[in-house]
Amino acid sequence: MALFPDISTIRYEGPKSTNPLSFRHYNPDEVIEGKSMRDHFRFSVAYWHSFRGTGSDPFGPGCAHRPWEDGTDSVEMAIKRVRVAFEFMEKLGVPFYCFHDRDVAPEGKTLAETNANLDRVVAVLKEEQQRTGIKLLWGTANLFSNARYMHGAATSCNADAFAFAAAQVKKALEVTHELGGVNYVFWGGREGYSNLWNTDLKRELDHLARFFHLAVDYKKQIGFTGQFLIEPKPKEPTVHQYDFDAAACAAFLRTYGLINDFKLNIEANHATLAGHTMMHELAYASAYGLLGSIDANRGDLLLGWDTDQFPTDLYLTTGCMLVILGQGGLAPGGVNFDAKVRRESFEPVDLFHAHIGGMDAFAHGLKIAARIRADGVLRDFVKQRYQSWDGGIGQQIEQGKAGFVELEKYMLEKGNAAPNVSGRQEMLENLINRYFG
Repeated sequence: MALFPDISTIRYEGPKSTNPLSFRHYNPDEVIEGKSMRDHFRFSVAYWHSFRGTGSDPFGPGCAHRPWEDGTDSVEMAIKRVRVAFEFMEKLGVPFYCFHDRDVAPEGKTLAETNANLDRVVAVLKEEQQRTGIKLLWGTANLFSNARYMHGAATSCNADAFAFAAAQVKKALEVTHELGGVNYVFWGGREGYSNLWNTDLKRELDHLARFFHLAVDYKKQIGFTGQFLIEPKPKEPTVHQYDFDAAACAAFLRTYGLINDFKLNIEANHATLAGHTMMHELAYASAYGLLGSIDANRGDLLLGWDTDQFPTDLYLTTGCMLVILGQGGLAPGGVNFDAKVRRESFEPVDLFHAHIGGMDAFAHGLKIAARIRADGVLRDFVKQRYQSWDGGIGQQIEQGKAGFVELEKYMLEKGNAAPNVSGRQEMLENLINRYFG
């Protein structure tokens, strides 16, 4: 039985279309820079926001109208919800989805019961994947909702919480492997601290690294070849998360010998919470070969928390695509809509409007980024700006042929540094604006 009977498959109708249930820019078969849009983005729907989100906030319970829900958290309801989710994703035309273990199946009274619940739902997920061809971009474990994780999971002061988290991730890895997932994400929802007076920071970081090493070992043991990803987030719910931003994660991975086993899943709203732009976080991760996937959303600049709104800002999506094109793509990662409709957008059709807008914004951003790259305006300006490093003393410094003694001799002979040239920031901002006309 169709749960969205009034909605047909969403089609590309072109930029002049006024049909709100159509794509104006996302044409999955359109080729840009030698790759189809479908392959550029590898779009994914976030199971938690789209099919478990209710529109609740700190000031009121959920008000979303979801006619398929029966008000229970039973396995039977979870199975019905799978059918709903795949009908939605099939009509939307996305190739991937993502989930936490607790999104798709309810927790039982014991770990054994919980695992059995998950197995029953996974069988249906596998059936729907085979029916539709939709694949799992990544799976993960919810290590933050249950009260056992109030002090964290891998960084908890309670060793039993660490052990339970390990068992939970073991099962989530097995399930992700069984479903053919091509990545697995670690998001440390409560891996941080609220007060240093009661925290052994170094010990907690050591424990977090131990947890990751155990996961790497088990990944190899079961033959899972998917990419491990860490998702940086600076704060919320703790005052300070250990996976603060791309730089903190990179330093952590290098320090603990994990740099070759992980990449990063960068989220736009997390970047802004860390005081960065999304483009900065992507560029930093990409520069060190760590950009693996992205969570596509945005925050509200008037609010100081993780609002997880759908991305509609073309400057945001263009910046993302400039970095992604620059590194040759995201695969095996993708563009996951870790975003939720607003509380006031409570009808099922709003899920379609939201995803269509996000997919179109990224498609439009891709086309703009490709034109900027084809014209070479940024590439040529940056090359010109750093030309002093392409020969002479700059080249000697980069090649390790000039130390302090040689550099002192060079400047004594030259007398003074060459004059600087303007960075032309305003000119470049004006220039980029032309592409949005």
